[in-house]
Amino acid sequence: MNAVRFDHVSKAFGTRKVLDDMSFEIPRGQAFCLLGRSGTGKSVALRHIIGLTKADSGRVFVEERDITTLRGPQLADIRKHMGVLFQNAALFDSMSVGHNVSFPMHRHTDWSDAEIHERARAKLSAVGLEEEFDTMPGNLSGGMKKRAGLARAMALDPSILLVDEPSAGLDPMTAREIDELLVKTKQGGTTLVVVTHNIPSARAIGDRFAVLDQGRMLASGTIEALDASEEPLVQAFMHAQGGG
Repeated sequence: MNAVRFDHVSKAFGTRKVLDDMSFEIPRGQAFCLLGRSGTGKSVALRHIIGLTKADSGRVFVEERDITTLRGPQLADIRKHMGVLFQNAALFDSMSVGHNVSFPMHRHTDWSDAEIHERARAKLSAVGLEEEFDTMPGNLSGGMKKRAGLARAMALDPSILLVDEPSAGLDPMTAREIDELLVKTKQGGTTLVVVTHNIPSARAIGDRFAVLDQGRMLASGTIEALDASEEPLVQAFMHAQGGG
C-alpha cells in the first residue's frame, strides 16, 4: 500500500505554475526525497500532502484517502497521522523543550499528565536530548533544535513524517547526525517525505527520488536511475557535492 500518491497534480499561484502535472507514489516505510533548487515546487508539494494547499487539478492520496475532498474534522484526523519537521525546527520559544514535545500530546490525546511527561522524555531520549527537557529553545544549538523538532514531530508516533530541508544551516557533521536519526526513524516503520537540495543528505536518507525543475518532474526512481539519467540538469544536480 502507498503512504502517499500524487495523481496528475497541478498548482499555480497567479500566472506562475509551481506544480505541473505531477504524479508519484511513495510506498509505506520508504524515504522519498524531492530534490531540486529553491523555488522548484518542493515545499509546495509538502503543503499538498498535509492539506495546507489545494491542487488546481489532480488528486492527492494519503494512505489511500483522497485528501483533496476532505475538509474540517476529516482532514484534521488525517493530519494526526503525520508529523512535520520544519526547516527551522519551529519550536515555541516560550516553552521548554519538554513542553514543546508534550504539546501535540496535550492537544490531541486524553493521556494523563504523567503519561505525557514520560512519553516526552522518551522521545527526547531517542534523539539524544534526554538532559534538555527543561531547557528553553533559545539555549539550544541549531542541531539540537532540529533534534528537538524531530522529537516533537514524532510525539504521536505518526506513520508519515514530512521533512523540510533537514540539513539547512547545519555543519556537515551535525547534518550527518540528523540524517542518521531520520534513517533510524524510517527503520522504525515511518514513511519519510524529505524535501532537500542537499545531495549527500538525500543519498544517505532516501530510497526513491524525484528531481523537480519549475514544477515539472525531470526524473524519478532509485539513486542509480537518477545517476544514469541523460537529462543535463539532473546530471548536474546529482553530481553536486554540496547543497545542490
